[in-house]
Amino acid sequence: MGKVAVGAAVVCAATVCAAAVLIVRHRMRNSGRWARAMAILREFEEKCGTPIAKLRLVADAMTVEMHAGLASEGGSKLKMIISYVDNLPTGDEKGLFYALDLGGTNFRVLRVLLGGKEKRVVKQEFEEVSIPPHLMVGSSDALFDYIAAALAKFVATEGEGLHISPGRQRELGFTFSFPVRQTSIASGALIKWTKGFSIADTVGQDVVGELTKAMERVGLDMRVSALVNDTIGTLAGGRYYDQDVVAAVILGTGTNAAYVERAQAIPKWHGLLPKSGEMVINMEWGNFRSSHIPLTEYDHLLDAESLNPGEQIFEKIISGMYLGDIVRRILCRMADEADLFGETVPPKLKIPFILRTPDMSAMHHDTSPDLRVVGGKLKDILDISNTSLKTRKVVVELCDIVATRGARLSAAGILGILKKLGRDTMKEGYKQKSVIALDGGLFEHYAKFRTCLESTLKELLGAEASDNIIIEHSNDGSGIGAALLAASHSQYLGEDS
Repeated sequence: MGKVAVGAAVVCAATVCAAAVLIVRHRMRNSGRWARAMAILREFEEKCGTPIAKLRLVADAMTVEMHAGLASEGGSKLKMIISYVDNLPTGDEKGLFYALDLGGTNFRVLRVLLGGKEKRVVKQEFEEVSIPPHLMVGSSDALFDYIAAALAKFVATEGEGLHISPGRQRELGFTFSFPVRQTSIASGALIKWTKGFSIADTVGQDVVGELTKAMERVGLDMRVSALVNDTIGTLAGGRYYDQDVVAAVILGTGTNAAYVERAQAIPKWHGLLPKSGEMVINMEWGNFRSSHIPLTEYDHLLDAESLNPGEQIFEKIISGMYLGDIVRRILCRMADEADLFGETVPPKLKIPFILRTPDMSAMHHDTSPDLRVVGGKLKDILDISNTSLKTRKVVVELCDIVATRGARLSAAGILGILKKLGRDTMKEGYKQKSVIALDGGLFEHYAKFRTCLESTLKELLGAEASDNIIIEHSNDGSGIGAALLAASHSQYLGEDS
């Protein structure tokens, strides 16, 4: 009996030892996986580094590319497009003006009643119209006839006090957010359709001409007095309320910048110098690239798999279209190499663009003790359940790294514009205020991105100079900005209202 008891005790001890070994192995394996996950995170953080010295080099590179793009067509990755906008709103504009904002699957028609310096925008009304899918791939006439009919219907609802003076033509600002080769303030040939549109017979045509013919066909007497994009609209909207606005930046799904240049500083401009002595330049800064921009293997892969490889590199690391997907790509690597979410890689984590930037922002701003917003987003979007608190903390840190790099590089881009304008330093005995108008969902809704951008710009400029540089949120440039440009380029300028 004693031998049996001893034997049982030995077996029991062996089982306990074996179990202990398994537990230790499991813990070691787990700690090995965790160490691998941390190594991936730290390596990514290091490669995304944006120390001030590096940001200054990025800003200098932006300024150099701006000079090159102004010198000759194709001389730079920055197109530096001459917009033909040489009269920005002053606040004196009066009268009723319309705007058409076409930039996606919906378009907006607006009317704005302007009352001069005292009254500013007296009244504004708008309507949003969906474009039926078949018109996005049909004929040019069919699309523009549909738009013109909606515009005519909107004009017919003009209420009391919203009529134009007798004998005058209604005037419209046309925001057309597709690639255009602009030939004057109110003409431009479509280079190519994007955003799901594919209408072959519009390509190469003057889009203002197409709209004008369609308005004539529906019996609408209206003149397009300005063809602009949303960034130039934002600049116009900003300048209308504040004459110190010198540039506008859009940080939304995509990104772009426009600024006011001295006409004499544009070597590629061969026309008569405008009376104002100024010209608005559409930078198309999303296509900026420089060896000083910190790019990682994830950025190179995202670019290679995109619809436009090698193009829009700056946009792909700072804009709302891409930030969420950069986070997804690193999480996917951690899941694959470090079992961050269990033994297998969650299938949904492999789907490009499934993690959108608004969701990334929600996780980044989660302040709950158990990071329940992060847990909820992982479960709802990626089907990843039961995540630990330390895993959720990794997700938040990853969001922070990606957003911080984007925000700091955006600030460096703004510094590049200020340098080009000679407004990045204090002139002795001269206080020159410079306002940058910013718009776009990323800037407006991603608070940590916005505050990081603003603090980085202050850091780059230094305390004294930063006192005179102001970032201002300018809302709805693509709408009201276009109407304001119709007013500042009106055929009736100089006549009594």
